Amino acid sequence: MPTQPKRLLSLDVFRGITIAGMILVNTIVLSPFQILDHAEWNGCTFADLVFPFFLVVMGISLVLSISKQRSVGISQSHIFYKIIQRTFIIFLLGMLLNIFPYHMTSDTFMTVRVYGVLQRIALCYFFSALTYLYLNTVLQIVLTGALLIGYWMLMTYYPVPHYGFGNLSPAGNLGAYLDRLIFNPTNLYGKVFDPEGLLSTLPAIASTLFGNIVGIGLLTSKTATQKFLGMLAAGTFLMALGWFWGQWFPINKALWTSSYALWTAGLALLSFAICYGLIEIKHIVHWSKPFEIFGLNAIVAYFLHVLFFKIQLKIHLSCGWGKTCNLRQIILKDLFGWMTLPYASLTYAITSVLFWLLVLTILYKRKIFIRV
Repeated sequence: MPTQPKRLLSLDVFRGITIAGMILVNTIVLSPFQILDHAEWNGCTFADLVFPFFLVVMGISLVLSISKQRSVGISQSHIFYKIIQRTFIIFLLGMLLNIFPYHMTSDTFMTVRVYGVLQRIALCYFFSALTYLYLNTVLQIVLTGALLIGYWMLMTYYPVPHYGFGNLSPAGNLGAYLDRLIFNPTNLYGKVFDPEGLLSTLPAIASTLFGNIVGIGLLTSKTATQKFLGMLAAGTFLMALGWFWGQWFPINKALWTSSYALWTAGLALLSFAICYGLIEIKHIVHWSKPFEIFGLNAIVAYFLHVLFFKIQLKIHLSCGWGKTCNLRQIILKDLFGWMTLPYASLTYAITSVLFWLLVLTILYKRKIFIRV
């Protein structure tokens, strides 16, 4: 039986940990530790966890949000309108990041990348929110499984022209083939392949739906301890299932394989369960404030850090010997030049996280929470 939805500090904190992790791995140019770099193709590192973790958090959050709206009598049609509005805003923000600052010309839409992180977040939010709005829990579970199995079958058994069945290379997989049919090479991140492509959005939606299911579980009348143990059990099961499936359909972030969706959803549940246990059960919260601050302005933090990063790459200044360097290179050289490049890059990334924490703390102190 559902209980009255309430805001969970543990969810804000876990969302904040995820966003801080996103900023960290996005800002590193060359890491001294392989775990902070994305896997070259198959495999999964810390850097490969932050995006699916955010989608799971988003699924949990949208369930709690929609449930709260329903509990105060907001109509289904109004909730639907707000879902459409939020989807459009997030997608538009993603397109603005892709356009700025390199495509401000008349042929922008012939060359700009269409896909992106925020665009995928928007699509996953839209379909997962509608799924929760109109389907019961059993159907949501069935849909999640159908997306993962259907994606695996398409990627394995559909014959891609010139590449054949089951080709999971960057150019030869079905998702890349479909993206090249729809868009010009200049519209894709890697010219022949885009990691946020259309087909791989299907299992990414499944990642978000795992969050839906967790959110529904959090609304039950079970005790906090029972919910904690349930998340531990579910997370362990999903990780085991993902690992097992990965023996045939490799764990791969760029393709967002079904095994990757299961593996990362399981890890996300285990990680969130730890936050939930520490904060909601043990009430150990002294460590959580910085991450809460990140979590309360998550999309804004992501958008601004990417925008600022692009501005740094666009600004070129003299860096001696008649050469010009972009602002990022100058910062690395002048502030961290006494380190080797990998450690300078890591220190710069950590400094960036702290800088955005300072900016978000100012917003937090002034009670400015920008919701999209």
